[in-house]
Amino acid sequence: MVSKKIIIIGTTASNLYGFRKDFILSCLAQNYHVYAFVSEYTSEWLEKIKSLGVTLVTYKLSRGGLNPLADLGSTYQLIKKIKEIQPDIVFSYSTKPVIYATLAAYRTKVPYIYGMIEGLGSPFTIHKHGLSLKAQFIRFVQISLYRLAFPYLDKIIFLNREDPKDLVHRYNLPHKRNAIQVLGPIGLNLHDYAYTKWDDQKKLSFIFIARLIAEKGIFEYLEAAKIVKQKYPDITFKIIGGLDPENPTGLKQAQLDQLIETGIIEYAGFVQDVDQQIRQSAVFVLPSYYREGVPRSTQEAMAIGRPVITTDVPGCNQTVVNEVTGFLIPKWDVRALVNKMIYFIEHPEQVNKMGYQGFLYAKKNFNAVHINHRLLQILEMI
Repeated sequence: MVSKKIIIIGTTASNLYGFRKDFILSCLAQNYHVYAFVSEYTSEWLEKIKSLGVTLVTYKLSRGGLNPLADLGSTYQLIKKIKEIQPDIVFSYSTKPVIYATLAAYRTKVPYIYGMIEGLGSPFTIHKHGLSLKAQFIRFVQISLYRLAFPYLDKIIFLNREDPKDLVHRYNLPHKRNAIQVLGPIGLNLHDYAYTKWDDQKKLSFIFIARLIAEKGIFEYLEAAKIVKQKYPDITFKIIGGLDPENPTGLKQAQLDQLIETGIIEYAGFVQDVDQQIRQSAVFVLPSYYREGVPRSTQEAMAIGRPVITTDVPGCNQTVVNEVTGFLIPKWDVRALVNKMIYFIEHPEQVNKMGYQGFLYAKKNFNAVHINHRLLQILEMI
């Protein structure tokens, strides 16, 4: 029996391995020959992807910025590589691959073309003081390119219910009939995030895991930590995640150094054992206002059995059941965040109570096996 061919096109190798591994294995189990395309990589991550049993292909693509000539070159390169493979399916995810891989796949007459929009991202993220002119321009360009690519997609898959409303319907983007699908979270391999009861004999601690940029709520987290520590100086506030010096809204190295020096936070930087870091903390906090698809970090925390405090914004509010598995708070609301933190400090029994409810919710809603089965159905691969 001749295997059908699917090309999965992403950007960074680490992201493809971390977020698409289970989907790739599902495709292989359906006897598909999988070609994995990545544009940013290290030899270590390439070896990890190869070990899954896929054919690895590298290509050039600038994830950020507006460079029409470079993007045109990337599209031409994709056309050549796709033509050589002659796949049955091209599946792309992330903004630029969805646009340029779709156009390339259409040009090479690929039978089935699918794209996944994993959140609307920075151009659709509204800051406290509105959207900058640059962000407005990038949003305009992005919408124009989606308008060009969407008619060629057989399925356009979103992760939350708000994104198609705020993108496709609001801007009246053309698309094929019945193309719009909402998958929900991409899920987890739950074996990697086994439930672990919080040791309530330990000192209570909060943990924030994300890039250290304003959109992810780092400044609200820090402000809340300072306020809570005035009343409860023994409480620990942990941060995991890298600085983003290129991002104008990012936390600066000098600010971070001062916070560490004054004992406001404990900073572990970028770590590999995220699950262990969550297990060693009592409450997970993500005060994000970024236009997430569905944040993976909150799913991980809930699977392990930790209550979550996050914001009532698209994506984030699809993971937490308010007052059952944690709390939903308004974006930018430091006082609300402080109040919920103090609630857990003064009611420590709620950590395991809400955490267990989060685990049950994760077991039912974040199982990658079930979610990938549904995704294969959407893509008509089974």
